[in-house]
Amino acid sequence: MIALHSVERRRTAALAVIGLLVLALLLRHTFAHGSAAGVPLQVAPVVGGSSVAAPAARSLVVVDVVGAVRRPGVYRLPSGSRVETAVARAGGLTAHADLAAVNLAAPLADGEQVVVAARGTGGVGAGAAPGAPVSLSTATAEQLDALPGIGPVTAQKIVDYRQQHGGFASVADLDAIPGIGPARLQNLQGLVVP
Repeated sequence: MIALHSVERRRTAALAVIGLLVLALLLRHTFAHGSAAGVPLQVAPVVGGSSVAAPAARSLVVVDVVGAVRRPGVYRLPSGSRVETAVARAGGLTAHADLAAVNLAAPLADGEQVVVAARGTGGVGAGAAPGAPVSLSTATAEQLDALPGIGPVTAQKIVDYRQQHGGFASVADLDAIPGIGPARLQNLQGLVVP
C-alpha cells in the first residue's frame, strides 16, 4: 500500500512539473511576442475602483501607392511600416514591376507616395515622363537620392523636413536643409518642383 501511494505521488509531481513547464513556455511566448492579439496593452485609468486593460492607440501613416501594383490607391498603415507592407496592401507587384527600382525595406512616411516603376521606364513611376521634374513634396527618399548632388543622407533630411514642416512652397525652401547651399540649389533648378 505504501508503494502505491509513492507511485501516485511521483505521478502527481511529474504532472505538476509538466504543467508548470507548459505554463512557463506559454508565458514566455506571450511576453516575447506582445499580447495574444498582437496589440500592445496599456492600463486604462481606474474607473469605479478597478483598472481595465485597453488596446494601445496605434498611430497610422497614410500613403499613396501607384505604379506597377495590382490595386493602386491610398492606404492607412501602422506607423513604422515599410514599403513592402504598402505594396502588399496594394495587392502586390504586377508582372511588369521593376523590383530593382523600389526599396521594399524603406520606412514609410505619412503623406508619402510610393512609386513602383514598371520595367523599361528607367526607374520613373507610372504617369511620369522620363526627365520630368521630381516633386519635393511627394518624392521618396530613393527618388531624391537619384538627383545630382543629393545622397541618401541629404535625401532623408529632405523627407524629414517635409514631415515636420509639410510640403515645399518653393524650390528655394531647400535652403533650409543642412548641406544644401546656393551652388547645390542652382544645380537642382529645372530638376525639382515644389
